[in-house]
Amino acid sequence: MNDYATAKTIVSQGGESLSNYSSATIPTIAGYPIALNLPALLIVAAVTALLIYGIRESARTNNTIVITKLAVVVFVISFGAFMIHPTNWHPFVPTGIGGVMSGAAIVFFAFIGFDAVSTTAEETKNPQRDMPIGIIASLIICTVLYVLMAAVITGVRTYTTYFGDPAAVATAFAGYPWAQALISAGALAGITSVLLVFQLGQPRIFMAMARDGLLPQYFAKIHPKFRTPHITTIWTGIFVGGIAAVVDIGSLADLTNIGTLFAFILVCLGVVILRRTDANRPRPFRVPMSPVFPILGVIFCFLLMLSLPLETWIRFFAWLVIGLAIYFLYGVTHSKLRGGVDTGITEDQPPPLIKT
Repeated sequence: MNDYATAKTIVSQGGESLSNYSSATIPTIAGYPIALNLPALLIVAAVTALLIYGIRESARTNNTIVITKLAVVVFVISFGAFMIHPTNWHPFVPTGIGGVMSGAAIVFFAFIGFDAVSTTAEETKNPQRDMPIGIIASLIICTVLYVLMAAVITGVRTYTTYFGDPAAVATAFAGYPWAQALISAGALAGITSVLLVFQLGQPRIFMAMARDGLLPQYFAKIHPKFRTPHITTIWTGIFVGGIAAVVDIGSLADLTNIGTLFAFILVCLGVVILRRTDANRPRPFRVPMSPVFPILGVIFCFLLMLSLPLETWIRFFAWLVIGLAIYFLYGVTHSKLRGGVDTGITEDQPPPLIKT
């Protein structure tokens, strides 16, 4: 019994006390410990299988997850509002505008799902009407909720309490174990929903690239029964699962942020350029106040990119070089659009259904 009690105490303490009783040595590469994150791998595998099965099933699952996440966010706002101490908001911006921009660049990870929604246009009944409404409305609602939640947790405790804390929201409710458990479940639901939307959108981007010739036609295949891009979905799942199993989420979030911000810059520039080079192209939805909004988008996205750490920029350029190598070694000579041939498969003209 004494040995059992001693072991239990050591496990509860964790840290260095536990390291002496570990049965495995974690290898390190370039200073980073390499360990297999099995739960992350299993979640990615489950999401991949779901996305192959069908868009309706994926949408229902995502709706359930989002409802759970929103319920937790509303709970944090409503329950935490009674625990706010206004003195914690003084000074209101203690680290200045630089701190605000750095925080915004990191929190941007929560917004990457909105652009991914646009990649499902082919599987939407009325994309010309539904896509803009869905993206803009959800963006406004989520932004308001995020701002309110940030106001609550910084009002409950002074901001210095959360330094280096990956679970700041749960920390704000220390003393309420049941609330911390609920918030942890909501955090898991939130990350899973972002993962699902990302893995929903990325395979369709690869599929569109393959249709144009930027990637081999192998990646443009559609499952004859489920009507989903199963090939690109499987490869995306393999890649994401492998990375998620060995890399920490913080580094991945920063790399995802800088890549998405750069993509947004290209989209904003593309809007301005296409308005001049292809003015007669059918546009079910037109960006208002062009080119003012696109130019502002370029400026703000670039400022957020500048707020990210230097090591994130290094990783970004490494991936950019890999992407450019694929383009110049393969895509540039196979692209149909570059040769003046429009494939005709766009969000405005979905492909015909294949009868099986």
